[in-house]
Amino acid sequence: MLKSKKNKTLEKGGDKLKEKMKATVESYKKLSDEDKNCFHLYYGYGKGKTTGAVGLAIRALGAGKKVALVQFDKGYDGKNEHYSERNVLRKLIELGYPLEIYTTGCERMLKDGTFRFKNEERDIKDALKGFKISKRLIEKGKQDLLILDEAIAAVAYNLLKKKDIEELISLYKKNKRFELVMTGHKLWKGLEEKADLVTEMRKVKHYFDKGIPAREGIEF
Repeated sequence: MLKSKKNKTLEKGGDKLKEKMKATVESYKKLSDEDKNCFHLYYGYGKGKTTGAVGLAIRALGAGKKVALVQFDKGYDGKNEHYSERNVLRKLIELGYPLEIYTTGCERMLKDGTFRFKNEERDIKDALKGFKISKRLIEKGKQDLLILDEAIAAVAYNLLKKKDIEELISLYKKNKRFELVMTGHKLWKGLEEKADLVTEMRKVKHYFDKGIPAREGIEF
């Protein structure tokens, strides 16, 4: 008897979910092309923000969509590559996939293996270059998906100002031809309300705390 009641409850819940899904699909069909595009925020101090964004890029390419990726404070001098995913992404471009990659940021790895944290004028200049590229892509780009990786973090690290990101978001709201993704560590007041999807990568546990550093192919 108890088992039968449980099954009926599950069936009832399933019916409600089906109806909700059906209503959502029908409602989506009535939206304008621009309103079908959404603004994503992936943020937090947990691992996975860039990983998730790159995974979305791969999915979009697999669906035949055009993708543009702008990365802040993750520069490339043409020789020293610190972000292994870009090796694969460049191969995809060579194979003819519709992908554009724009890397901005100056070298922060020092010869002794340590990391340069302090910003210099050249870092800010390169971040502004990324901002201008992003603005151009929002206004005139042909992409179906635009990822601004570490755009939010660039504000936290004083490479860009909040008003710069707010300007890009406002510009996007007027040019919603594509899906937009931004990543970073910390949101500021009012930013969450502007997004259609907000995913927080929350650190619950990290092996760095027990002495395991960033590893090639896992963290970079």
